Amino acid sequence: MQIKQIGDVRVTRIQEYSAPSHDPRFLLPEMDQHALEENESWMAPNHWIPHMNKLIVTIQLWVVHAGSNIIVVDTGVGNFKNRQDIPRMHMLNNLILEWLEAAGAPPEKVTHVVLTHLHSDHVGWNTRWVDNRWTPTFPNAKYYIPELDFKFCEQGKNKEEKIDVFGESFHDSVMPVVNEGLAVMIRPGMEIADCLQVEDAAGHSPGQVAFRIRSQGEEAVFSGDIFHSPMQIVMPEINSGYCIYPDVARNTRYEFLNKAADSNSLILPVHFGDPYCGYIRRDGNGFSFEPSPF
Repeated sequence: MQIKQIGDVRVTRIQEYSAPSHDPRFLLPEMDQHALEENESWMAPNHWIPHMNKLIVTIQLWVVHAGSNIIVVDTGVGNFKNRQDIPRMHMLNNLILEWLEAAGAPPEKVTHVVLTHLHSDHVGWNTRWVDNRWTPTFPNAKYYIPELDFKFCEQGKNKEEKIDVFGESFHDSVMPVVNEGLAVMIRPGMEIADCLQVEDAAGHSPGQVAFRIRSQGEEAVFSGDIFHSPMQIVMPEINSGYCIYPDVARNTRYEFLNKAADSNSLILPVHFGDPYCGYIRRDGNGFSFEPSPF
């Protein structure tokens, strides 16, 4: 558990897991191996383990304290979720609830749950297994769900993709909160809890969004999966293997990088290795990543 202060807003990082888990050829199939080797000086060992040739991928949740609001941003994989097709996510049993309470966000006191998109590693703690059914983990919160992602899954379009990264999570982690009447559909341009601006981040998924905080002249952005690796900052043209609309994802990434560099926003992605967040800097005609230690 680690804390950042953005003006008057407190942001706490809670880690579900982090490991050298992904072959670069799988996660970033458009990237040449030589590009990693040329960037070893700053990619290793926090984001890439050269002798394993594995990229480090983190799953984490963010907790935001803003005034009287307690907000959870993305909810990880979750416990006891059947993810047999993704062994590293299958039937986890982590102490996330204890860490939430330690962070001042016990489930019953959380007021808002906001989701950048509905992939299975971002929605899992929406629900937990109680009384032989999946029940909302945060019973007094509203769950803010990207509308276009929801419709995509509701219509079964995710099943038409070669890699379905929504999978069963739509049924065990999204629909239960919808059925309980706790869901609010969101689109870019909305504001949540008087502190989070919803911004378009589509491409990785049909309706992915980012959430921007501004407080006391400081900014931070929860960027979801615009990036899976810092390599996509220095090589924005590289998509992950999970991007549904590749051209849209590239355009989103370039626009995000330009805005982040101009605004000096702290970026808070879900999947980076230590220190898990940082700043975008202009570097000649491109960009570089400046880590921001806790």
